[in-house]
Amino acid sequence: MPSIQESNLPGVGHKFQVEATSGDKLTIVIHDDGRRELYHFTRENPSRVASVVTLQDSEARQVAGIIGGLTYVPKALPTAEIVIDDLVLEWYTIPEKAYCVGKTIRDLMVRTVSGASIVSIIEENRKKSLNPEADTLLNKGATLIVAGDRKTIETLKHVLVYGRK
Repeated sequence: MPSIQESNLPGVGHKFQVEATSGDKLTIVIHDDGRRELYHFTRENPSRVASVVTLQDSEARQVAGIIGGLTYVPKALPTAEIVIDDLVLEWYTIPEKAYCVGKTIRDLMVRTVSGASIVSIIEENRKKSLNPEADTLLNKGATLIVAGDRKTIETLKHVLVYGRK
């Protein structure tokens, strides 16, 4: 797990300093106007900036989605999660013999029963469905990106595998 330090920059915005397991460091400054500045420091020269990238708000959000796995999930990582306060985003792959296979989100009453939401589906063939409709069919091997707190996500996974309680 990387080491992350956070600090407020009065009149500027917020700063995050990330130390990766590789030893490289990344400083991210989020300006109050939405700009993001990323400063990369190498392990070999930790006091000198190796590169700087400035992104506008919309660019930063697109890059965050890419890095966070919203559009592509590496095959070596069948599950992953991001936690922001009480909100959890989890990547969950539907098992072959799960109850939900061949059923729609509506059939399972996912949000009503669990309180969690399916925010994206990535099929085995890499077809993506962002913010899937209630009539979206769930297939074995598809990776779901689900949002909720830990309890609602556990309930959602139970519904997917075994059906309603």
